[in-house]
Amino acid sequence: MLHFWMVKMAQDDSTTASQSPTPALHAVAISELRPTQMTVGMREVEQKRQDWRGLAPTKSGQFLGRHMIPVVRGPKGRYYVIDHHHLARALYEEKVEQILISPVADLRALDKDEFWTFMDNRGWMHPFDAEGQRQPRTALPKSIADLVDDPYRSLAGELRFAGGYAKDTTPFSEFLWADALRRRVDAKTAKDDFETALQKSLEFAKSPDAGYLPGWCGPHARA
Repeated sequence: MLHFWMVKMAQDDSTTASQSPTPALHAVAISELRPTQMTVGMREVEQKRQDWRGLAPTKSGQFLGRHMIPVVRGPKGRYYVIDHHHLARALYEEKVEQILISPVADLRALDKDEFWTFMDNRGWMHPFDAEGQRQPRTALPKSIADLVDDPYRSLAGELRFAGGYAKDTTPFSEFLWADALRRRVDAKTAKDDFETALQKSLEFAKSPDAGYLPGWCGPHARA
């Protein structure tokens, strides 16, 4: 039923393609998606899995239609995910086979080195490992299933939902917060005592020390 709904959306959109510049919807296998980052926050992935399970069967297709995965087409026609890695991983774990994508750019004409230089300069990749260290792009995982856990990314995600900072359009903004928290909350607390880690993170987020980070919404001095 889910696959039928996705195909029907694509077909319906195709019938109006000649009347509109909007590209036709396209469903691809999650197993074909290539990540442009190395880690996710597994706590956030688990929450998205729970949200998916809580959907009524008749609503799952509509949900996917509202949460298309933005991708860039790269060498060999591969689909490189540039956002929503957590959702893609959650759906993969829930045995969802296909998902709708939203193409952002077609870079199939570029060779591999030029492609990755372009992706890096556009802020469309984040090759940092679970320790926050930058790695060569060859270390990027080849599939959504190979993304590894970074507890600080989970902490940064939960911090935003707790009102620590606002959603921002800066690419990989949550990872910038994760890196800041990595320097201020010890690893044992982040892993074993999440509530304490979140409280420490909130204190930092509301301080002027966090003012350089995207989406900061701490108190400002009156002009």
